[in-house]
Amino acid sequence: MRRYRTLEYVPLTEPTCNGAGLAQRRYAGAMKLAVASDHAGVALKARVLEQLLSEGHQADDLGTNTTDPVDYPDYAEAVALAVLGGRAERAVLICGSGAGACVAANKFKGIRAATCHDSFSARQCVQDDDVNVLCLGARVIGPELALDVVRDYVGARFSGAERHRRRLSKVAAFEAAFGAPRRNPPQASPTFDF
Repeated sequence: MRRYRTLEYVPLTEPTCNGAGLAQRRYAGAMKLAVASDHAGVALKARVLEQLLSEGHQADDLGTNTTDPVDYPDYAEAVALAVLGGRAERAVLICGSGAGACVAANKFKGIRAATCHDSFSARQCVQDDDVNVLCLGARVIGPELALDVVRDYVGARFSGAERHRRRLSKVAAFEAAFGAPRRNPPQASPTFDF
């Protein structure tokens, strides 16, 4: 579970760096992951699980295992609780588009879910935003690209850069306020008429 001190974002572990001071791209060692899908993502979930296990990760299948229609919020809840409860370090959540599952997962305090259909976004969302749930759309992304995206997501580490910690602290403050609107929102930039 993530720790917060006066709404200052603190990752579970400090980032590791290479000799140049840059965050390493690949996760050092095996990771505990939760993987779930609704009925639209069953086939892709099976491929993702196979890949993760073959790469030495611990991957817990949280369902569904049938193409009978089910509701994606139930599986978003399952992966969110696995991550928040410490049974998984991160999760992969698959639905038809990746959007609905992402919306549902982000309703859980402490979950930072992102829908990614390219490798850059999958790496960057972890490096900059410490995303802990990757969402995929099985009807949007091909299986081979999806496996590359998952590999890059699992291999990425949060950079720990001050600017990213500062921004995540603001997100934590939003969560602490339970989504209440700010009393004094930032002033909009002036507009110019040309």
